[in-house]
Amino acid sequence: MNSETGIIRRLIKKPSAIVAITVIVLTSVIALFAYVLAPDNTPFGNRMIIELGSRQPGFQKQLLLIPKAVQDNARSGSWLSGTPSDYKAIPLNAWAFRDTVLVARHYVDDGIEDTLVYPLRTLLTPAQQAWPLQQQQEYIQKHQIENRKFYLGTDKYGRDILSRLIIGSRVSLAVGVVAVMLSLTIGIILGSLAGYYGGVVDNIIMWVINILWAIPTLLLVFAITLTIGKGFWEIFVAIGLTMWVSAARLIRGQVLVLREMEYITAAKALGIGDMRIIFRHILPNIAGPIMVIAASNFATAILIEAGLSFLGIGVQPPQPSWGLMIKEHYNFLLTNRPLLAIIPGIAIMLLVYAFNVLGNALRDVLDVRGN
Repeated sequence: MNSETGIIRRLIKKPSAIVAITVIVLTSVIALFAYVLAPDNTPFGNRMIIELGSRQPGFQKQLLLIPKAVQDNARSGSWLSGTPSDYKAIPLNAWAFRDTVLVARHYVDDGIEDTLVYPLRTLLTPAQQAWPLQQQQEYIQKHQIENRKFYLGTDKYGRDILSRLIIGSRVSLAVGVVAVMLSLTIGIILGSLAGYYGGVVDNIIMWVINILWAIPTLLLVFAITLTIGKGFWEIFVAIGLTMWVSAARLIRGQVLVLREMEYITAAKALGIGDMRIIFRHILPNIAGPIMVIAASNFATAILIEAGLSFLGIGVQPPQPSWGLMIKEHYNFLLTNRPLLAIIPGIAIMLLVYAFNVLGNALRDVLDVRGN
């Protein structure tokens, strides 16, 4: 306990580590409560308003919410998965009530508009249609006409970039968690066996590691993805299955050193089983290097997922991913709207940088270099 307290104290003395931890914790909270924080809380932040495509940050417009002809009666919305919308959003320049109709100047594009006329009954439920006219108008004005500000602008489909950026953070963190857990599980098992037993076991495992080490990571991920398919969980598994090699090599080297220590020799003399020695006496003593490789693998997994999504074989639309957002808008870099691609790129950079800084801080605090 004192050792853990000392590690935490040394860690918080590093300003860079505090900044990194703050970024990671903040991103995790945002990802967990994504649909609570996102202005567009529909599933995947996928409400399209084609007329408002590719708008600059800070753009705002009045929206008229019109009930859809076919509504989603089996609403399964929640703060974890978003809430399906039963309304279609129509952007307006102006509007006015004229007795039992709503006259709206429909915004089509800058300098272009047309006039739309909606009978009030088409905007209300059968029960609401029985209300007095003034009450109907007040309800529509309060609940179905809203001012929407797009703080980071909109993408080419008119979707709110801020909402998709917030929801997309879930993919980056999820791929890191799944890939790290999978890679560390395989790496710890194979690395421990190779380092502890040596001989034929070590030769076989190292032969597999060296073969996989010689294959470029992206090519290996491509091969696995083509085998198991494209999708949310498939890409996580594919990345995890390619990242265990570095963990296994590191753990093997650490186990090779520790197995020669006197306390391991004493444990063998007492008749303690090999598995108990590995998991109770060796692995706890290399927790530091494991934590460092976990932070490094987390950052690498985020970058690989972003790259795969950019290439179109990662997370599939309409689910938002930072890499996919860059793919959809990288051609805007040479226009007057480069932020459409720059904003998700900055998000990836900050999160990857935070995990790399945390990994370096853990390495220094735990002194895994043996200095």
